[in-house]
Formats: sequence, C-alpha cells, structure tokens
Amino acid sequence: MADKIRCSHILVNKESLAKEILEKIKKGESFGKLAEQYSLDGSRKRGGDLGYFGRGAMVREFEKAAFSLKRGEVSGIVKTQYGYHIIKRID
Repeated sequence: MADKIRCSHILVNKESLAKEILEKIKKGESFGKLAEQYSLDGSRKRGGDLGYFGRGAMVREFEKAAFSLKRGEVSGIVKTQYGYHIIKRID
C-alpha cells in the first residue's frame, strides 16, 4: 500500500491563521478538532480526513509534502493554489 497514503489536512486562506493553528497542534491540541473548527473544505466534517490517495491525485505541492511525511507526522505550512494547508499523515 506504499503507493497510497491516508492524510488529513486543514485548509485556510491566510498564512497567519495557518501559523496559529500549527502552534496549537504543537501544543497538543487535536488535529481533527482544529480541522472541524477552521478548515475551509468539505473534509472538515471528517476532522480533515481525505482518505487514501495515490500519486497524481492531489496538486503537486500538497502531494510532495504528504508523501514526505512519516505516519503520525504533521507538515509545516504548505501553500497551494487553494490556500495554506497543514497536513497530517495517518497511514
């Protein structure tokens, strides 16, 4: 299953907000709860869970960051055409 990974993300439209959220995650706040509270896309209802996806399914910057994470790891801020993402690799 190495060609498919499962991630959650939080998508916001301001880098300053992404930085605030990242600080909350580093302090131990729940990624899923923060996604429900802040994320701009439909995955917020699932705590940011995007399910499993393979290479080529996401925009390049997002994919590069997601596939570089280890299980349980959270990315820094990833800018794409959609805004600012914080990505957490689940599996």
